Amino acid sequence: MKRILVIATGGTIASTPESDGLTPTLGGRELAERVPLLDTLCELDFVQPMNIDSTNMRPRDWLRLASVIRDAYDRYDGFVILHGTDTMAYTAAALSYLIQGSEKPIVLTGSQQPMANPFTDAKLNLYHSVLYACDEASRDVSVVFGGEVICGTRARKQRTMSFNAFTSMNYPPVAYVRGEKIVRAAGSGEAEKIERPPRFYDTLDDRVIVLKLTPELRPSIFELLAPDYDAVILETFGIGGIPDHDGAYQRAIYDWVESGRTLVVTTQVPEEGLDLGVYEVGRAYADRCGILRGGDMTTEALVAKTMWVLGQTRDPSEVERLFYEPVNHDRSSR
Repeated sequence: MKRILVIATGGTIASTPESDGLTPTLGGRELAERVPLLDTLCELDFVQPMNIDSTNMRPRDWLRLASVIRDAYDRYDGFVILHGTDTMAYTAAALSYLIQGSEKPIVLTGSQQPMANPFTDAKLNLYHSVLYACDEASRDVSVVFGGEVICGTRARKQRTMSFNAFTSMNYPPVAYVRGEKIVRAAGSGEAEKIERPPRFYDTLDDRVIVLKLTPELRPSIFELLAPDYDAVILETFGIGGIPDHDGAYQRAIYDWVESGRTLVVTTQVPEEGLDLGVYEVGRAYADRCGILRGGDMTTEALVAKTMWVLGQTRDPSEVERLFYEPVNHDRSSR
């Protein structure tokens, strides 16, 4: 029988009503005991490195989770992380970069309603996650939620209340959970596993910010950000539009990258990605040294990958190489 380590971190799934609202109080073992037949799937162990609302999840907590998995990696066949939904996509992306090439599944799940709610989605999500973690073909970091299995770099919380809260952005779900069966997408999970140690990383640069363009946003914002941030992820209009009223934006962006800082250009439109070469208002940045193009990556993955890349190197050519190298299906080909 397989051994799965359940890593509880808090979140809605572990919350109970308190005087100030829903608060994480339940541990991983308590949650598992409330899911029928869960103990028939495998042998479960539990650890609780934190018990927080996922709104409070920070890069230092991502590193802590990666460390827990690294220390336990050889003793378990898979890992299930119980996590709040609000920042689950960020954590799933971060773990995809901090733990690369894992032949063992690292699954994140949670719920829209607490485990104690009579109409909760928590029981099925937890059951499906353990079921998926026990499957021979499962590997790498993923989110299991609402019957879907989503790559850890492609998940996004799309709905605040519905049980199908997460969407796989610009990449098909890896699999679906139907009853007791894992139904995999064509071509996924079919290759034979080659046992090799994963690559663990323990450094991030958390001085990364997302800046969303809005009409009349002043380009002087870059000067204000410079003391506190090493990288800006710029969410442009449409397929890659950046205002060009008087050249002020171009000067501000060029000054930013020439100062040795990083600029990642993406789009605030969720689906189909960025192409700076389509319109005149984007072409000035298409091939500029120091400007990285987000392609069809999610903003959550861009945040985590930029933090990871800058945590490994500041050499411009190496930053570019690492950024464009696909990890856990995070981007389509350039």
